[in-house]
Amino acid sequence: MNAERGKAGCQALTLNPTLTKAAQAHSEDMAAHQNMSHTGSDGSSPGDRITRAGYTWSSYGENVAYGYGTAEQVMAAWMSSPGHRANILNCGFQEIGVGLAQPGSYWTQDFGTAR
Repeated sequence: MNAERGKAGCQALTLNPTLTKAAQAHSEDMAAHQNMSHTGSDGSSPGDRITRAGYTWSSYGENVAYGYGTAEQVMAAWMSSPGHRANILNCGFQEIGVGLAQPGSYWTQDFGTAR
């Protein structure tokens, strides 16, 4: 991901444990309910979940996917999708958290910039 950001002139994202916690919880929720969505099973939005995890954000974004067996496969799919690509190449984002849950390979990327 950071290689793609570098090509676009963006700084590298740093891994944030709080965003990772939010991303992993959302991946687990999607896997448990076999439903890929930006809306959690409790009706939560990405901003709700990131805030609930304890991240104080000024901006955030989220990518979700399922069914891709490797990180390389899901990244290729996200880079081929205009909306997902826009999140990855958003130079305003500074941090990231990533989650993966089974069964079904439910992926979440939570991007953020702290307040």
